[in-house]
Amino acid sequence: MSPGDEHDSFGGVGGSGQTRTRLPEGNNRDVYGGARRPVRSSRSLITVVGVVVVLVAAIAFANRGGGAPADAAGPRARTPADTAPTSATGTRPVTDRTGPIPTGYAHDDQGAQSAATNYAVALGSAEMFNTDRRREIVATVTDASTLDKLQSGYDADYSQDFLKQIGLNGDGSAPSGATFVSRTIPVGAKVKSYSDESAEVDVWAVGMTGLTGASSTKPVTHGWFTVSFKLKWSGSDWKVLSTTQTTGPTPVNGDTPVSGSEEIADAVREFGGFTYAR
Repeated sequence: MSPGDEHDSFGGVGGSGQTRTRLPEGNNRDVYGGARRPVRSSRSLITVVGVVVVLVAAIAFANRGGGAPADAAGPRARTPADTAPTSATGTRPVTDRTGPIPTGYAHDDQGAQSAATNYAVALGSAEMFNTDRRREIVATVTDASTLDKLQSGYDADYSQDFLKQIGLNGDGSAPSGATFVSRTIPVGAKVKSYSDESAEVDVWAVGMTGLTGASSTKPVTHGWFTVSFKLKWSGSDWKVLSTTQTTGPTPVNGDTPVSGSEEIADAVREFGGFTYAR
């Protein structure tokens, strides 16, 4: 993807709808229509609880034992086949920050995955729509060799015409009475290639973008995509050389009803994001 397409990777498209669990309401009409899942019997509930208890006990037992603490192990490069994608590792998660962005990643494949994942979150945030904040974010995550190119590409992406098209003010803020939503939620990451000096990492994510509010004509929508990062080890951290994006993988939509505009706005204000580390 050229830098001119970057807003499509993060701020310009897609997002995740909110999920609510609805219980049967007697004879009340279902304003959303569609079938609902049947209520579990008490016997089924007891069985599920019993299974969960057994699993928790087994996990606790498996984690017992001596040896060095988890963060004592040194960095090591691994291929994706070495361990399960979500298995625990011995590398300490990143603890440093440059502004709100985690920095100072481990010099191994785990660090590259964590860097790419957190950079996807930052580059997909609502702050990218404000010129000053966007330039700070891009300067933080990008290698010096490609900084000017990426900065100019992002500036072109987030033009005044584009902001107006999606219903924002010239400074990237939402109009009065509305809340602007732009958030990227990573689902997973994988290493495509790795060396001491460079890495290619794919981040699979779901993003949500749009405006809440009674007068909004750009409601919050969601979309799935994979962002591919080319990273360079700068001597102290992983930095971005370039990014590209492809659509999906996209799951089938569930049967949960769509939430109202105010519920989405409240959720975005109340639920903070995460720092991701492999």
